[in-house]
Amino acid sequence: MTTTFAELGLNEQILAGVNALGFTEPTPVQAESIPLVLQGRDLVASAQTGTGKTAAFALPTLQLIMGLSSTSTPVAEPVVAAGADEAPAASEEPAPAKRRRRRRRRGKPAPDAAPIKVPDTPTAPLALVVTPTRELAQQIERVTTVVCQHTGQRSVIVMGGARFDKQLSALAQGCDLLVATPGRLIDLMDRKIVDLSQIRVLVLDEADRMLDMGFWPSVRRIIAALPAKRQNLLFSATIPPSIKGTIDAMLHDPAIVEIARIGETADTVEEHLCPITQGQKTQLLEALIRTGGAEQGTTPERVLVFCRTKQRVDDVSKVLKAAGFKVEVMHADRRQEAREKALARFRDGRVQVLVATDVMSRGIDVSGIDAVVNYDVPMDPEDYVHRIGRTGRAGATGHAYTFVAPDEITPLREIEYFTHKLVPIWDLPDFAYDEGRIVPPAGRSMTKPMRTMFSGSRSRGRGPAGGRYGRHY
Repeated sequence: MTTTFAELGLNEQILAGVNALGFTEPTPVQAESIPLVLQGRDLVASAQTGTGKTAAFALPTLQLIMGLSSTSTPVAEPVVAAGADEAPAASEEPAPAKRRRRRRRRGKPAPDAAPIKVPDTPTAPLALVVTPTRELAQQIERVTTVVCQHTGQRSVIVMGGARFDKQLSALAQGCDLLVATPGRLIDLMDRKIVDLSQIRVLVLDEADRMLDMGFWPSVRRIIAALPAKRQNLLFSATIPPSIKGTIDAMLHDPAIVEIARIGETADTVEEHLCPITQGQKTQLLEALIRTGGAEQGTTPERVLVFCRTKQRVDDVSKVLKAAGFKVEVMHADRRQEAREKALARFRDGRVQVLVATDVMSRGIDVSGIDAVVNYDVPMDPEDYVHRIGRTGRAGATGHAYTFVAPDEITPLREIEYFTHKLVPIWDLPDFAYDEGRIVPPAGRSMTKPMRTMFSGSRSRGRGPAGGRYGRHY
C-alpha cells in the first residue's frame, strides 16, 4: 500500500509546501525518516543519492520548530543570503558595481566600499543544517525556502564565496532555520553575529564527510556552541564504520534508517570499467563522448567528468574545448558566481560536458545526466558511490565509466571491496588501446587480502604478476 505525505504526520502548512515542490508520494527514506524525526528521535539515515534525503530532514525539522520563534509570520517572503537564483545578470549589475569594475580595469583605485553593518542582536535560529559544499547548501535552501513560504518561517543560507553584507542583511531579518557551510558559520560565530544557543535540531548533511578528519575540527567547534539538549539528524549516502565512534558519542539512542547498505550503488546505474594508460585517457574520453559509449550511435546531452585535482580539471577541459565540445569546469578555485553559472549552463543543456573535482560529487541535483566519467579513479571508495550517483536518478538509466590506469589498480580494488562487487570491464569498439594497459582479470578475488609488515615489499618489481598490482587479484 502506497504511503502519502499526509500519513507521515505532516501538518497542513508543510503539506502545502510539499505540493509546491511538486512531490507526489514519499520516497523510502522519506517514508521511514519523517515519522521518526517528528517523534523527536535522534536519527542516522543512509540512502542512495537521488532518493530525496533533503526533504526527509527539511520537512519534519520545519514542522518541529514551527511556532517557536517570534520571526514567524503568516506568509514569509523567500530570504536568500546567497544562491544561483538571486545572482544578478550582467545587464542588471548595479551602476556602482559597474563603475568599480571599470576602475579596476583601467588601473584606478576604487573608492572604499560602505562599511558592513553588523546586526545589534545575534541571530538565534532554532534549527541548523551544516553541509560540506556551497552547491549542497544552495540545494537545501531552495527546498526550505519553498516550504517556508507556506509556513511563515524564515530560512537563511550562509556560505563562503558569497557576499558577506547580503548574508548579514538576511540574518538581520530573523531566521528560524539556518543552512550553512562550516567555514562561513564559524566566521559568523567568531564575529558574534550568530547565536547557536537556541538550536533545537542539528542536521549534518553528508555526515560521512562532515565527521571525517577534514571537516571534523570545524564541526566539533560548531557542536560545542550548541545546547547539549537537542535533536541530532545525520544523513548521507554512506555511513562508514570509521565514523561510528563519533556518531555514538554525539547521538542519544538514535534510530537507524538504512535504505541501502554501506557501499551499495543504485540499480539504475550501469557501471563500466575502462582499462587504459594515462596517456590515452583524454583520447578515450573524446571518443566515448562522440560515439555515445555503451549507447552507441546516440549523442549524450550531459556528461559529468570527475578528475582528482583542480589542475587536471583545467587541463582536461582545455583539450575538450579544443576538440570542439562545449565545456564548463567546477572546482574550489573558481569564484562562486562562476561555479553557479557553470552549473546552470550544464543543467539547462547549454554545455554538453562539465569537468569537476569532487565538489560536484555530493548532493548536486541535476536531472538528465547521461553519463558520469571517472577520468581519475577516486582515492576514497565512498567518493566513487557519490560520483556515479549523479546519473541514473529518479528512475532513469545512467552510465558510469571508470578509466583505470596501471597506477590506479590499488584504489580500484578498494572500491570493489567497498561496494562488494566487481566493476564489469568494458572496451569502446574500434578504439586502438595501448599495449601498456593492464586489464584486471574477470575472476579477480572479492576477498580483501590481509596485510602484514612485509606485504608492502613482497614481489616488488615483478610486473603484473606481483608487486602493487598482482597482490590485489
